[in-house]
Amino acid sequence: MEFKEYGLTEKQEAEAKRRWEEKVAAEVTADFLKRREERKAIENGWALNMNFLSGNQYCDLSPFGGLVEEDKRFYWQSRRAFNHIAPLVDARVAKIGKLQPTLTVRAFSDEDGDLKAAKLATGILKFTAEKIGLSETVAKAILWSEVCGSAFYKTLWDENGGRQVAVTEDGKPVYEGEVSVTAVSPFGIFPDNLFAEEISALGSIIHAQVVSVEYVKEKFGVFVDGEEVYEPSLIAYSEPSAGKQPAPTGKTTEKAKESVILIERYTAPSSEEKDGRLEIVAGGKLLYYGPLPYKNENREERGFPFVKQDSLRLPGAFFGSSVIDRLIPVQRAYNAVRNRKHEFLNRLSMGVLTVEDGSVDTDELAEEGLLPGKVLVYRQGGKAPEMLDCGNVPSEFKEEEEWLEQEFEKISGVSELTRNSSPTRVTSATGLQLLLAQDDSRLSATVSSMERAVKEVGRQILRLYKQFAGSARLMSLAGENKKAQAYYFSSSEVLASDIVFETESAASPERKREILLQLFEAGLLTEEDGSVSRENRHRILEAFGFGSYESAKDISSLHIAKAGEENALIVKEEIEPDDYDDHDLHIGEHTRFLLSAEFKKLCGKKNTDEKALKERFTAHMKKHEKIKKQKTNKEAD
Repeated sequence: MEFKEYGLTEKQEAEAKRRWEEKVAAEVTADFLKRREERKAIENGWALNMNFLSGNQYCDLSPFGGLVEEDKRFYWQSRRAFNHIAPLVDARVAKIGKLQPTLTVRAFSDEDGDLKAAKLATGILKFTAEKIGLSETVAKAILWSEVCGSAFYKTLWDENGGRQVAVTEDGKPVYEGEVSVTAVSPFGIFPDNLFAEEISALGSIIHAQVVSVEYVKEKFGVFVDGEEVYEPSLIAYSEPSAGKQPAPTGKTTEKAKESVILIERYTAPSSEEKDGRLEIVAGGKLLYYGPLPYKNENREERGFPFVKQDSLRLPGAFFGSSVIDRLIPVQRAYNAVRNRKHEFLNRLSMGVLTVEDGSVDTDELAEEGLLPGKVLVYRQGGKAPEMLDCGNVPSEFKEEEEWLEQEFEKISGVSELTRNSSPTRVTSATGLQLLLAQDDSRLSATVSSMERAVKEVGRQILRLYKQFAGSARLMSLAGENKKAQAYYFSSSEVLASDIVFETESAASPERKREILLQLFEAGLLTEEDGSVSRENRHRILEAFGFGSYESAKDISSLHIAKAGEENALIVKEEIEPDDYDDHDLHIGEHTRFLLSAEFKKLCGKKNTDEKALKERFTAHMKKHEKIKKQKTNKEAD
């Protein structure tokens, strides 16, 4: 609970508050250290995955914790890394990244109010995603989840984001604020329960990150003592060159000088604290203590600003699993086979010489070997040196190598076709399509997790706008004619539910275009007379990246928008239709408004004559019919 003391002097109260803050800071820090120790085994597994990804593949987990380097059994053994994990992970990341969903908001009903709210929410999502670079953030999260098994999104409201709207008395700028979405690595997330499968099942969660002392002073106005902090780091593997020491195997931390660990502990709402609690501690000092800041849950309740994305989900575990976990045994076996094969080839090419003891100078022979043209002198009467027959390379090497390469493909879910190489055994188009479909199905669980995470991020973005947008927010939205339009809205207009994906199937853009062409050839997108409707024509061109070309020629959306504006005017007064109107579209739009719940709601207000209003709309539509008939008669003459 928050600090409260009564009956104390000002000095006593300040001292009591200081002791309370120190107690809270110590408790939060101790909780963080405890969770970090409990999660250490999982963190070591992430470090092992990062080493194998970077090519340092001769290390393993120590029973005492941390990573250790594997020693050579013989000094002459070859220990090259033939890294198949890195290209497989690259292919998975690229494939999943191309399947990033586009969020839209579905209207609760077909009424005008719901449709406008859904359109506004969709515009907010698209505007925010473009402004904050959401696709790049999702790409970072995909990489973290593929390497470590899980990644997290942190959705916050940045008070210093957006446009400048005012200036304070002391000359400091005031901004309207903007949503901020960042990708957080699993190294910085510490749940209170490692066996909870979802974030919603946690009682509290800690986000710890290494920041500079200057950041704490600027952000919170508190000076803390800096120290050398070790933070996770991916050390690229490099072979030792002549005269240089090899890179430290298994090293996954680096020092950050004059830094501190910023600990943010989020506690879920409870019966005692309905708004939850957020505590921020750094350097043993309490920087913030208060309720959870964001109403990002259902029914505008406060919750955690985090969203989890898994590569491969594990039952009864908070953190997911990575495909690298499954590939490491295969990679070890593959390295062993290739290195033993190369050693065998070296024996065949270099040869193994047998000599009689005392017949030659073995030191000179061991140092120089058998140079071309070398005169080999051996003791008179002794046995001449001869080459040992090592035979041929066993066929088992090739068979085992091919089998392991197939194992890489089966475990990773990435076929030769996804890795931009056509399989030699498959030549038909149908067979290639089946391989692509298999790849999509193997990645479907991972793609579904990404879609769920992005969907939840979209919900939180809308809920933050609903909480902080204010009464007059300016935003640039794309209109029906694909042109930018300035739009003012208030937080009360934001719809924060019923978010759905624009496409249900997780297919690549190329696959969608191919399916679209197949549907067109089958005649499913054409009318009975073989023509293509305006809507279908626009959608086809938009799918192939030519939506703006169609929009420049199609003016039906402009006529519909004009008819919608006329609806608002006819409610107040009679207006005359224009000769250049598309009268069929106008009549349809006016009729739809008369049948809508918005019109019924309007008629239910006081001082509204429903009969007179209907007669006004009917008279306006009759004028459209009259002008349309006159035009038809002129064309006939």
